[in-house]
Amino acid sequence: MTDNEISGTIIGASIDVHKVLGPGLLESAYKECLYYKLVQCGLYVEKERAMPLIFEEVRLDCGYRIDILVENRIVIEVKSVEALNDIHMSQTLTYMKLGNYKLGLLINFNVLMLKDGIKRVINGY
Repeated sequence: MTDNEISGTIIGASIDVHKVLGPGLLESAYKECLYYKLVQCGLYVEKERAMPLIFEEVRLDCGYRIDILVENRIVIEVKSVEALNDIHMSQTLTYMKLGNYKLGLLINFNVLMLKDGIKRVINGY
């Protein structure tokens, strides 16, 4: 599957989760349900993937974790906030840069229509 096909599957699964749960729950609930749906779709999915920080020659395990990583190439950052802001986008881009990933999805489930809570993020390396 191409990155676009995978991201389409991710968005579809996210919409399914949002249709059932609606807005207003904790981020952890959406993350668990989305993880479950993506596994059901037959995708290789990792939840809470550790992301070390490498500074010069030192590898630092600082506790950074990608919410969901799909097919070892697409980062999903799950949020349940009133509104996405620049720091959420920066966080997603930072995880993508640290892992050398090209595509990310920043998904805020705390919206009435999920399409309004999805941001596609491209890392130009």
